[in-house]
Amino acid sequence: MKNFVFISPNFPENYWSFCYHLKNNGLNVLGIGDCPYDNLTNELKGSMNEYYKVSSLENYDEVYRAVAYFIHKYGRIDWLESNNEYWLERDAQLRTDFHITSGFQIEDMPAVKFKSKMKENYRKAGVPVARYHLVDNFDNCKTFIDEVGYPVIVKPDNGVGASHTYKLKNDEDLKNFLETKDDQLYIMEEFITGQVVTFDSICDSNGDPIFETGNITPNSLMDIVNNGDNCVFYIRNKVPEKLRKIGRKTLKAFGVRNRFTHLEFFYLTKDQYLGKKGDIVALEVNMRPSGGISPTMMNFANGTDVYEIYADMIAFDKTDRIKENSQFCVFAGRRNNKNYVMNHDQIYEKYGSHIRMEGPVAEALSGTMGDYMYIATFDTEKETNQFVKEVFENN
Repeated sequence: MKNFVFISPNFPENYWSFCYHLKNNGLNVLGIGDCPYDNLTNELKGSMNEYYKVSSLENYDEVYRAVAYFIHKYGRIDWLESNNEYWLERDAQLRTDFHITSGFQIEDMPAVKFKSKMKENYRKAGVPVARYHLVDNFDNCKTFIDEVGYPVIVKPDNGVGASHTYKLKNDEDLKNFLETKDDQLYIMEEFITGQVVTFDSICDSNGDPIFETGNITPNSLMDIVNNGDNCVFYIRNKVPEKLRKIGRKTLKAFGVRNRFTHLEFFYLTKDQYLGKKGDIVALEVNMRPSGGISPTMMNFANGTDVYEIYADMIAFDKTDRIKENSQFCVFAGRRNNKNYVMNHDQIYEKYGSHIRMEGPVAEALSGTMGDYMYIATFDTEKETNQFVKEVFENN
């Protein structure tokens, strides 16, 4: 029997479904987390063969000892994953230290975690990348800006989500950023006028997708985080062929195997340095599922179960659960401090038959995803956009 160590299986809360289907497919599911066992959901408790609590997942020695304990009790570890951006480097270090060869090793991390280093593999895939400069001093940054022009985007070269991401519009913004930034390494990139789109997939041992989908984010995640804007994105009903081809080439260029991935691109909305309107250019890669509740949204959109497909990939390297009855599935995250035209009851009165989930957003995700979410499905993009317009309309 194969052993699967799942790091932090309780966050996000929906990740119990990965554990459930892995166990159902015959794997020993061994969880490591810092949440007390009694505080885990009953669904998660029933989906693991054993759970090892550490005082902190930040304490590498403790997590190392937990893996060593599982090896002593169950034998060789075949898989170790968190499917969580925050722990990707930790996962890779553990795999390297325990010679678990089924996933990225620590030496692989720079190419998939540092935005400046991702560009090389995007280029291998034939995908244009934004010009960039690693932030150092005012004069060198200004030399770069003189080449590409304002505005520019600055963000951590190794960062999670849209935190600490800023648009600099002039020299005053640049000076203020350099004076107030923290000590981590930042990358400065030319500004791209485009819409963020993704290619999401579950890949087999050959790096070929056995499941594909993708989403559209109409609003900038940077603005959502920095300005406390509403959050909206939606799973599209099908992946456009042009994006599918580029997504698959990108997977091959990065050497992705046996993973759930979330690749981000821009659709250019006007002609610019990187290409013509409608061209696809690189944003960044994420070697884990799209965040939060997104995998469940993929289920709603595709009439399937991506947690089960992932478990099939791990256990059998294939699946027979792909379906074709796709819809648009939209996430609308509202803010508690905004005064909306439609209240909760009115939303349900008009859209109740479309709403698949609703409720508070976990505090750890609320900065990006809003305070209260509605997830709904529609047959057309027009209906989806109308729902978003009405749910977010302010008094």
